[in-house]
Amino acid sequence: MKHFSMKVKLALGLAVIALFVTASALARTGKQDFTLHNQTGVEIHSLYVSPHSTDDWEEDVLGVDTLPSGESVKITFDDRDKHVHWDLKVTDKDGNSLEWYDLNLIEIEDVTLHWDASKGKGWADIK
Repeated sequence: MKHFSMKVKLALGLAVIALFVTASALARTGKQDFTLHNQTGVEIHSLYVSPHSTDDWEEDVLGVDTLPSGESVKITFDDRDKHVHWDLKVTDKDGNSLEWYDLNLIEIEDVTLHWDASKGKGWADIK
């Protein structure tokens, strides 16, 4: 009887460990954090990341900082934020802006911004 009890305890212990591992993995699922890489050749003076469902750009996530060309910044979200689709806007010192809409940040880890001044065109490589 003692041997059976030991097996039950071991199985129960393994089940609890498996539950914690699964819960931990699920807690990480849905993180919208990403790294923004500025390869535009222009210093970014403001960066807005707003839920796709809103009409406002909300606050500049760079605050008083800027993001020089060739530099990167990690954008992190509050764990309580459940939005999946986001819009992104960057502006330079003259107020020129580039915008991207409906980005699924659950699936995105890196966004690299580019600008071709001769064509007046900006684009993003998204991974």
